[in-house]
Amino acid sequence: MKKIVFTGGGSAGHVTPNIAIINELNKQDWDISYIGSKAGIEKDLIEKIDIPYHSISSGKLRRYLSKENVKDIFKVLKGCYDARKVLKKIKPNVVFSKGGFVSVPVVIAARQLKIPVILHESDLTPGLANKLSVRFASKIFTSFEETLQYLPTEKSKAIGSPIRKEILSGSQAKGKLFLGFTSQKPILTVMGGSLGAKKINEVVRNNFDTLLQTYQIVHLCGKGNLSEEHEGIKGYKQFEYVYEELADILAATEVVITRGGSNSIFEFLALRIPMVIIPLTKQQSRGDQILNGKVFTENGYSYMIEEESLTKDHFLHTLKEIQRNRALMIEKMQQNKSKNALEEIIKELNRY
Repeated sequence: MKKIVFTGGGSAGHVTPNIAIINELNKQDWDISYIGSKAGIEKDLIEKIDIPYHSISSGKLRRYLSKENVKDIFKVLKGCYDARKVLKKIKPNVVFSKGGFVSVPVVIAARQLKIPVILHESDLTPGLANKLSVRFASKIFTSFEETLQYLPTEKSKAIGSPIRKEILSGSQAKGKLFLGFTSQKPILTVMGGSLGAKKINEVVRNNFDTLLQTYQIVHLCGKGNLSEEHEGIKGYKQFEYVYEELADILAATEVVITRGGSNSIFEFLALRIPMVIIPLTKQQSRGDQILNGKVFTENGYSYMIEEESLTKDHFLHTLKEIQRNRALMIEKMQQNKSKNALEEIIKELNRY
């Protein structure tokens, strides 16, 4: 039986593509393990699918000067030792990495042990973890064609995003039943990422009465962000996070408000759901979500509002524009030629 180790963490975006691949490999003859951090979101998500999980020490990779960087050098070195120990015990045929700071020690340890490494970069420009890991990789896949300019040509290929098959098989009827919604108004789904998004939550709740005149609202507001004030209102459902029901909710969704994480927006593209993308600011991130959002907006799949411009008027005007142009946006999404990357990745893994 072939063995594979997955790694990646720090956010759900570094884990859900791995889960998509794991779900496919589970149907084949693979022994699967996961290496992640001790307290990251990846631990909760992987344990939910009953895959052996190994924790290692990990330090945060910062792009700015901080005394914490010195401490984290030692954490990364400890992580390399931890990862090497796990890999020597498992002896995998291949390691698959989705990035995030926890992946760097795993990739370095794999290279030291001469274990092939495959990377996937979701964003338009490579993240710092993948920038550090590229030199150790045997093969690099990307979601965006534009990303290839930043990577070694001889071992890089644009294939799109590995999308969970279950997300594509939701039931509109089940989604409406779960939510208690009717067919009288379109459903607007608000997703601020796995931790929620304070600014997005605020703009939705501050325009609550206006939005409910047009939409029924599903609000995935993030852990600890439920509002007692808005509980039990007809046409509005709020959740910290949803798991099994997400596919059905999205099947019933006509418009989605989202951050600009690559995996999420590629899923919405595959589902043909027009988007309002409100990316993380450059103060909150390296600006990758802004670049992702710009490409999707240029292609006609979305409208983008940068958080600094997120006023009531701008927000409501953008939603009106989406309603007016929704049919054209869906038509452009249908013309998109990118395929689900799962088959390409599985084919590559089966070479080892």
